[in-house]
Amino acid sequence: MIRPFAFALGIAMVMPWAANAQDDDLIQINAGMVSGFDQIGLPIALEQGFFEEFGLDVRIANPYATGVDSLNALQSGEVVTVQVGVPMIGAVVRGMDLVALANYSGNAAQLGSDTTMALVAAEGSGIDGDDLSTLAGKRVAASFGTINHLYVLALIEAGGLEVGDVDLVNTPPPDMTVALLAGGIDAFVGWDPWPIVAQADVPGAYEVIRGGNHISYLGFNVAMRDWADENGETVEKYLAALAAADQWMRANPSEAAQVATRWIPGLDPDVAEEAMGYNIQQADRRLSGNNYAALHEAVQTLYRLDFIDADFDVNEHIDSRHIVRVMENHPELFDDLPEIPEDVAITEGYVFEP
Repeated sequence: MIRPFAFALGIAMVMPWAANAQDDDLIQINAGMVSGFDQIGLPIALEQGFFEEFGLDVRIANPYATGVDSLNALQSGEVVTVQVGVPMIGAVVRGMDLVALANYSGNAAQLGSDTTMALVAAEGSGIDGDDLSTLAGKRVAASFGTINHLYVLALIEAGGLEVGDVDLVNTPPPDMTVALLAGGIDAFVGWDPWPIVAQADVPGAYEVIRGGNHISYLGFNVAMRDWADENGETVEKYLAALAAADQWMRANPSEAAQVATRWIPGLDPDVAEEAMGYNIQQADRRLSGNNYAALHEAVQTLYRLDFIDADFDVNEHIDSRHIVRVMENHPELFDDLPEIPEDVAITEGYVFEP
């Protein structure tokens, strides 16, 4: 049964629903997501009925434009959990009492993971993926405080450059293709589907680099600490249903791509197919020491470069006990994924030491 409580840009994303006698037995959760391709496991869990299998009635808010928007909705009580990555860092620094409960995108089996990220450049820009020092002096769009910001900082460093050597332009992902087409920027970094869309829509645009393990992807299921503490059993049902959706997505990428076209307005089916091939490489809901290290490294990078004015202990803002229980109680949901190395495997009470 499919139950959104909002619609995107006036377009109904799924069919209406009718209540039945079983509804009273389901635990209701209002959840949020950003309109990024890597977040599609959430609506898959809804459309494929995994939430109901675990006793939940999940309603998904109209997909938010950015992680900051989703966190604002979380703080206001519009939703009780969202999917967000790097914007969580700034929110914690500003005093929001958040905990990361699991990955929505990332990799528990290895540290580097950025397959869903790419740098796309305009024809004639002179930017060369084999020599990233060619970024010097270029106008490059990124969304500040997001994962694509972290990715471009890593590319700049890989090119032997300083941040000031590149003219970074703060741009929302949906506007990047237009900016490239208009000649306002030389290149942009972004998550799918935008790099794929740009290459299709901007004559001469080309992919400079994709992934490369320059960063460890950050994509967490996040909640306010009080709600997570008071609803542990519900959190575990929710994460188990999402893990089941991820496994279905990994096994059925073409069908999963079609789901994405219903939740990301204007998404072309061919673009969705291509993006899904990258997305399933990071569809790992588990947590390990690698994910703690990824968040720690991101916090320290942003703090060192003065993008945030304080750092924090990641142990205080990752609550891994619920996904650990899901991993223990439902190992079959992860049996198609690479095994987590013993030196980064976690149990309840795990404490990360940098």
